[in-house]
Amino acid sequence: MPATGTTLTTLRRGVAAAAALPLLIGALASCGYGSQSEEPADKKANAAAAGDKKLSAPEVRIGYFPNLTHATALVGIQEGLIAKELGATAIKPQTFNAGPSEIEALNSGSLDIGFIGPSPAINGYVKSKSSNLRIISGSASGGVKLVVNPDKIKTLDDLKGKKIATPQKGNTQDVAFLNWIAEKGWKVDPESGKGDVSVVRTDNKVTPDAFKQGSIDGAWVPEPTASKLVSDGASVLLDETDLWPDKKFVITNVIVSQKFLKEHPDVVEAVLAGTVKTNEWINANPDKAKASANAALKVLSGKELEPAVIDPAWKSILVTDDPLAATLKTESDWAVKAKLIEQPDLAGIYDLTLLNKVLKAAGKPEVADAGLGAKQS
Repeated sequence: MPATGTTLTTLRRGVAAAAALPLLIGALASCGYGSQSEEPADKKANAAAAGDKKLSAPEVRIGYFPNLTHATALVGIQEGLIAKELGATAIKPQTFNAGPSEIEALNSGSLDIGFIGPSPAINGYVKSKSSNLRIISGSASGGVKLVVNPDKIKTLDDLKGKKIATPQKGNTQDVAFLNWIAEKGWKVDPESGKGDVSVVRTDNKVTPDAFKQGSIDGAWVPEPTASKLVSDGASVLLDETDLWPDKKFVITNVIVSQKFLKEHPDVVEAVLAGTVKTNEWINANPDKAKASANAALKVLSGKELEPAVIDPAWKSILVTDDPLAATLKTESDWAVKAKLIEQPDLAGIYDLTLLNKVLKAAGKPEVADAGLGAKQS
């Protein structure tokens, strides 16, 4: 259900007044490729915080993408569910269109907590030699599809010889598609994308135009780009969810600066309490949550998603506290197999201590780190 006029006037917490932000609708689908924009904090987001409790930091800088796969951040900030847990600690939201730029902000100390995909998290952790970030929670699973021109491609075997877009070399969808190609027994050079299938690295915000112009025959992309392409005449040939055990795989994590985690664990715990409550609210109120996310996207881009795009896109995304750590390890192994990265040492990339504390307090089951957790001193 699209956001109504009434819903769109109820923006009340944590999202900056960025209606003039020059993002196209396709940018909303970006799983991370473009420029960074910083939003001033909405003072109203914290004015009604319960009890104005005092935590160890006056503010927390939270980064996320204007994506449906970042629904926890979109809804949690807009609905004030995260702010309520933070009390007098103000949220300073920042939006990004690029995984690398969010990692850079975290590493430079200009960001404290972020929502991000598995590949940028792995790359950031490895490049910093395990020193700059931790994954502290899951956020979303699914929301990735292979969509194609039905006039040119009718079966999966028809992909051979065709041009298929992914968002960026080495990004989460690119790695998954290269692995799928390899399992078909086809050959593609991971650097150039040339081979039995032409893998065309195309920014999500221009992929719909590339499809309309016929310069690509399909795309392996996240939502809502996939549903946008379907609304333009593409058809869904494969949902990546169907390739995974239990039909779950990580698409968005919550990460934190190790420095901020060490200095302000109470603030991190409060943010996680907010994300857990947000995910619970989204799953209990899917239509209201969809409208809330769409309203937040309108504030960030100046335009909401059409029902033909947001309705199928929303259904394909599962918000979850579980980081699905085993699937991150699998995605890392795929990148190694494709020779895009060397075998990384991911020991310590997770610290789920505070998340499990929050989950236990809420009467929810704890989650596992697949043996990749940080050692506790």
